Amino acid sequence: MSLKTDTAKIKRWREERHWSQEHLADMAGVGLRTLQRIETGQQASGDSLKALASAFQVDVAALYIDPEAEAAEIIRQKNAKANAAVQMSFFIHLAGWVIGMAVFAAISLGSNADYWVMKWPTLWWTVGLISHGATVAIVYVATRFQDV
Repeated sequence: MSLKTDTAKIKRWREERHWSQEHLADMAGVGLRTLQRIETGQQASGDSLKALASAFQVDVAALYIDPEAEAAEIIRQKNAKANAAVQMSFFIHLAGWVIGMAVFAAISLGSNADYWVMKWPTLWWTVGLISHGATVAIVYVATRFQDV
C-alpha cells in the first residue's frame, strides 16, 4: 500500500513555527530542493520523511495522510455541497411561491367574485412547498447524523 505524504501539514507546521524552508532543511539534514519538492506534492523518500519527522519531533506516521480520514472528508464535502444545493432550491421555490401568491391575490381581488378565485392553485402549490421543505429538513438531518 502506498501512503501519501501530507504536504500541506508539513508546510503548515513549518509556517506555524516561523521556519524558512532553508532552516527546516538544515534541521532535518535534507537538501533545500528536496524539501521544496516535498512541499509541492512530489513523492518523498522514507528517509526524507523520517528526517522531517525528527525535525518536527513527531512520529513519521504523522506526516502521512490517513486514507480513511481523507475519504471521510471527501464524503463530508460532497454531502455539504448537496445539502447547500437542496437548501438553495427550496429558497428559490419559496421566492417563486411568494411571487405566485401575490399574483394569485391580484387575480382574486381583480375578479368580481366574493371568494378566493385561486384557492386550488394556492392550496396545491402550498402543499408542494411544504413537501419540498420537509425534504430539505430530512436531507439536513440525515447529513448531520452521517457526520457524527
